[in-house]
Order: sequence, then C-alpha cells, then structure tokens
Amino acid sequence: MNSSLIVADTEERAALRESVGKLVGKYGHDYFMDCSERHVEPTELWKDLGAAGFLGVHLDEAYGGGGGTMTDLAVVVEEASTQGCPLLMMVISPAICGTIIDAHGSHELKSRWLPGIADGTLKMAFAITEPDAGSNSHEITTTARPDGEGWQISGTKYWTSGIDEADAVLVVTRMPDAGPSGRHPLSLFVVPTDSAGLTFQPIKAALRQPEHQFTVFLDDVRVGPEALIGEVGKGLTQVFAGLNPERITAACISNGIARYALGKASRYAKERAVWKGVPIGAHQGVAHPLAESYIGTQLSRLMAFRAAELFDAGADAAEASNIAKFAAADSSLRSLDQAMQTHGGNGMSLEYGLADLWFVARMLKTAPVSREMVLNFVAQRSLGLPASY
Repeated sequence: MNSSLIVADTEERAALRESVGKLVGKYGHDYFMDCSERHVEPTELWKDLGAAGFLGVHLDEAYGGGGGTMTDLAVVVEEASTQGCPLLMMVISPAICGTIIDAHGSHELKSRWLPGIADGTLKMAFAITEPDAGSNSHEITTTARPDGEGWQISGTKYWTSGIDEADAVLVVTRMPDAGPSGRHPLSLFVVPTDSAGLTFQPIKAALRQPEHQFTVFLDDVRVGPEALIGEVGKGLTQVFAGLNPERITAACISNGIARYALGKASRYAKERAVWKGVPIGAHQGVAHPLAESYIGTQLSRLMAFRAAELFDAGADAAEASNIAKFAAADSSLRSLDQAMQTHGGNGMSLEYGLADLWFVARMLKTAPVSREMVLNFVAQRSLGLPASY
C-alpha cells in the first residue's frame, strides 16, 4: 500500500521518505517492541538516524543540521512510524528542543547542543507540565531565582518523557515576581541532567514504548547565565516556537501508526481466506471500514503537511497544527482499531504487532495537547466564540 502519493512530495522529499523507510525498515516493529519491553533505548536506530542526517534535517547547517525544513522533519517522523517505530523522542529532542534553541538560543547554546541533537549523540528532554498546572502554562510554579550571575531553579515537573536517556532537559520556569498583568513571566533554561539537585522517578504507565515517563524534582538546581534561552521573561514566545512543531510531529507519529496498521490489515485481508477460499478483503464488511480509515488517514496527513508548510513559510501555523494533531490522533485510533478487527482474534496477539501500539496511539489523543484543549482553541480562535476558561 503506497499511501505517500497523496502528499505532494518534491523529488528531494520523495527520496528522503524512501531513505528513511529503508533505514528504519531494517529495524522494524519487532526491534521497537523489544526495546520497549526491555526498557532500553533504541540506541542503534537512533545512532543510524542521526548519522544519516535525519534527526537534524530541519536544523541550521551552521550548527550541524541539514538546513532543511519542518516539512522535511515531518517526513522523517511519519516514515519512521510507518515502519512500526513511533519514536516519541523524535518529537521531543529535535522537534521541540532543537527548534526552540535554533530559533532563540545564543550562539553558545546552539554550538553546545544543536550538533549533538542533530547527529544523535545528544538527547534533550522537555519539562513543562506540572502536577497542578496541566495545560495551563501560566500556572506553573517551578521558579528560576537570580543567584549572582546565574539562577537557582526549584519546582516539580510531571510526565516528562525520556529524561532518563537525555543529556539535558529544557525546563520551562516562571520568574519570582509577577508582571503588570499579575502573571509571572516565563523563562526557559537548558539544564544538564547530571546537575546537582535534579532527580526524577518513573511514573508507572500502560504505554509500551522505549521512552518512559517521569516526575522531575528540581531542588535549588543552579545553572549559569549560558543556560538561559533568549531573554529573561520571554519564555512564552519561545515555548510557542516549539509547540507547533510538537503538534505537527505528533500528528505525523499518529499518521505513521495509521499507515502501518492499514498496511498490515490490507495484506492480511488479501491473504486470509475463510469462506470458500475467498479472501476476507473481498467482503464489503471488511473492505469498507478499511477504506474509510484510509480516507481519514489521508485527510489527516494532508493537514499535517499543510501545517508544516505554513510553519516553514513563517505564517501562523497554530490553527493548522492543532487541527492536524486532533484529526491524526482520532484517525489513527480508528485505523488501528479496524486493523485489529480485520485480524479477528489475531488482532489481540502481540505476534501480529498491532495491539502493542494501542496505548501509544491512545496517548496521542491526550498528549501533547488534549483534544478538549484543541476544541477550546478552535472555538475561540477560529470561530470567535467566548472563552470557556
């Protein structure tokens, strides 16, 4: 099933898609799940992705990147997921952290972190969510206090993915004093994970993926002035530089899972014969739900790549990015569910490589932004309706 044709790839992006598919396909879903079950990093795959220039394809060439675009990274993320390897760290390290540092970091920060993020020798986690703040970044309490030339950071972060395999974490903090609006301005810092006072503990979750989730404790963690991204108190703008790439690449993971699942379902439906030697795919009760899932996936892919194109053009990509994430998460779950249904009882067997993706696909309905918050955004920003909160 070649479902990439509906996306208008340039010749270069078609070649990129093919190259990523071949590289990740050598590892495949069994490798991904083996890493997940053993709680080990997919080190070999990550190293190969970095060496091939795929992880930093969108980052500045001057700092080790490929000089490409967010659309290029979207191709990489989707194609890796289509091969059965939906790597969340691709969203976190290069897409969120790499993009924010590339856009707002000092020369020193870019030189220190971007080459490693691009070639896969370094990883960076992202810490924004807090136990009592959730999606409302204005309510975070993790505070950065001036300390001579540097800063002391204290607070707790929640559902921080992959910090155990990261070399640093990009921490969203607030300033000690409120501004004229009564809100505390935000500032972003890059904190090495071996910093004194930084600890974390795992959160038990149903997810089957290499990346695990953590509660992070920052107890007077001291960082120097070089750790600050951009200007003090301008963190909200900087965060938004990473949120649209986050939503775009999360949508691409969902769309890749859908393509992977539909590919397996269509092959099974052509091979499986139960009644009089006729493949089950010849029956409309099997064929039509798969066709409808395919349509939903293609529509979601178009929106994801449209959002990436808007981002690359410097246009306001917030609406398209949110809609892409929303649509992709829903269509991915429908496609995966229908693929499992097509397999009958085998759909529940881990041998067939579908059921083990369920919670990853389901997670993307809630994170990195919940469908309810997307609906709030669309209601208020797109339709002009009164704010509900």
